[in-house]
Amino acid sequence: MSIVFFGTPRFSVPALKKLLEADERISLVVTQVDRIGGRGHRPIPPPVKLYASEQGIKVLQPESLRTEEFISALRDVHPEFIIVIAYGKILPAELLSLPERGCINLHASLLPKYRGAAPIQWAIINGESVTGVTTMLMDEGLDTGDILLQREVPIRDDDNYLSLSERLADAGAGLLVETIRGMRQGIIKPTPQEGEPSYAPIIKREDGRINWHLSAVEIHNRVRGLYPWPCAFTYLRGRLLKILRTEVVDGSAEAGTVAKKGKRELLVGTGRGLLSIRELQLEGRKPVKIEEFLNGVGRTLKEGERFDDGAFNEGGGS
Repeated sequence: MSIVFFGTPRFSVPALKKLLEADERISLVVTQVDRIGGRGHRPIPPPVKLYASEQGIKVLQPESLRTEEFISALRDVHPEFIIVIAYGKILPAELLSLPERGCINLHASLLPKYRGAAPIQWAIINGESVTGVTTMLMDEGLDTGDILLQREVPIRDDDNYLSLSERLADAGAGLLVETIRGMRQGIIKPTPQEGEPSYAPIIKREDGRINWHLSAVEIHNRVRGLYPWPCAFTYLRGRLLKILRTEVVDGSAEAGTVAKKGKRELLVGTGRGLLSIRELQLEGRKPVKIEEFLNGVGRTLKEGERFDDGAFNEGGGS
């Protein structure tokens, strides 16, 4: 019996690697098509494609999952399981019913919390202290299938999306192997999801726009959750300014204004508390630590000067 693996981003790779290390036979990997990007506007293959190709595994990149040609290709390998991890498209019912033991999805939250496309980002943005990974049997709903196994993962105070996603990917890889073995042995029984669901919609660039009328803690969490994309951002003298790393500081000042400027410190007022900016990137320039910024472009910045957050300032918050 074999496994068909659906996945696309870096988050999916540790699980694919772990399956191979566990001597599982991956007969086919399905990933999304190469995307055009970079300075040369060349096709960029997904991380899963790169890793699978290195391992000599056949890779398919269908534009559609509903063609007879694609469905026949999966049917021909007689999969025991279909594994889906951050693939990026919804599987049609015909695929869900194809494998002998079912389709297993690895989701980066403790379902039913944070169903949807961006559970890691929203868990950080919302100030959660614990999240986790879930394996579930897929159905036609959005992350609504019966739970197989779950494992908690703490969210550290200094976590951002990148660091937390790496730990969740590693935890999920081990949980996936444990799930497959437990299902074969008949010791894992699918359990319906219980509790009030919450949702984690896809992240858009505008989600990064800083509303300085929020508390320093809320802005700090948004900075963490949206790094490295799209990054929390504001405007300085009409130029886009990405805020990459921050700390929360006691104190008060008018929201969105420079409360204190020193050689190594830049404090900005918020709706509650002060935000210390530790790393940032001004439009057209490289990311820098605050000391370098204040000794260069930011040396003329004055206390009381306002960061322009557009509609949030005009509306007094949102």
